[in-house]
Amino acid sequence: MSIDPRTFRSALGCFATGIAVVTVCPEGEEPFGITVNSLASVSLEPPLVLFCLARSSRKYQAVVACREFAVTILAENQRDHSARFATSDAQHPWRDIAADITEAGTPVLAGGLAHLVCSREAVHDGGDHAIVVGRVRELDWRSEGLPLLYFRGRYARLEEGTQG
Repeated sequence: MSIDPRTFRSALGCFATGIAVVTVCPEGEEPFGITVNSLASVSLEPPLVLFCLARSSRKYQAVVACREFAVTILAENQRDHSARFATSDAQHPWRDIAADITEAGTPVLAGGLAHLVCSREAVHDGGDHAIVVGRVRELDWRSEGLPLLYFRGRYARLEEGTQG
């Protein structure tokens, strides 16, 4: 049985996901970010996470070549960050965005629910995507706030009172 890619995408859209921005600073280049919703924990010992990146992305080579990346898990009030880093056509993507900078020059977006600074551990084949695995070296999170969510092709939000 052949699976139509559009149908496959619609079926997986039934799985609500959080939204994160992965940021990198390629050597000799300006830093940039990419919106992802394919973030997952891999291991607690050692602390590993993964995200998936389309091989067709204009930023693919630069991302997989970077030794460090940061992941900011977005809060519900950061929809503009999600939209801004979802396209490579955004002009001045860093305008009015507060970020801390790691020693390696990687920006960590301010205001998210959590952030992770990772060393690239591995890049695996994932069909038309690459699976990028990172070892978490630093992290911070806050216990207050709601996540920015994506469900069936659009932004969604938790109901008040669902926060634990």
